[in-house]
Amino acid sequence: MGWIIALVSGALMSIQGVFNTEVTKQTSIWVSSGWVQLTAFGACLIMWMFTGREQISGLWQMEPKYMLLGGILGAFITYTVIKSVGTLGPAQSALLIVVAQIIVAYGIEVFGMFGVEKAGFEWRKFLGAAVAILGIVIFKK
Repeated sequence: MGWIIALVSGALMSIQGVFNTEVTKQTSIWVSSGWVQLTAFGACLIMWMFTGREQISGLWQMEPKYMLLGGILGAFITYTVIKSVGTLGPAQSALLIVVAQIIVAYGIEVFGMFGVEKAGFEWRKFLGAAVAILGIVIFKK
């Protein structure tokens, strides 16, 4: 099930990047990014109302506090996706975004950053990332 959810997530991110880039062409990058965040908040609020209603006050007990910066990161993710899709196109930007995600996520696992359980370095995973980078080079040419 995790594979299906991840594939849907990747597909939705690609579609969202194209939508946001088009909205930016008719407004501005920060209007588009703000709209994305505002509508995401609205969708989350509606889902919260129908699926659980856990206590919001739990956010203030969150430790470490820097984990609450996800929304700010989300704004910059939206900005960078819009800019990359606008300059590179959907396919090339998606390739670069995914490879960056793989490399950074693997680094987080290897070094045990942000509370993630530390995983040992594996050459086959490193080679997998290298093959992905080679794929970008091949795709570009």
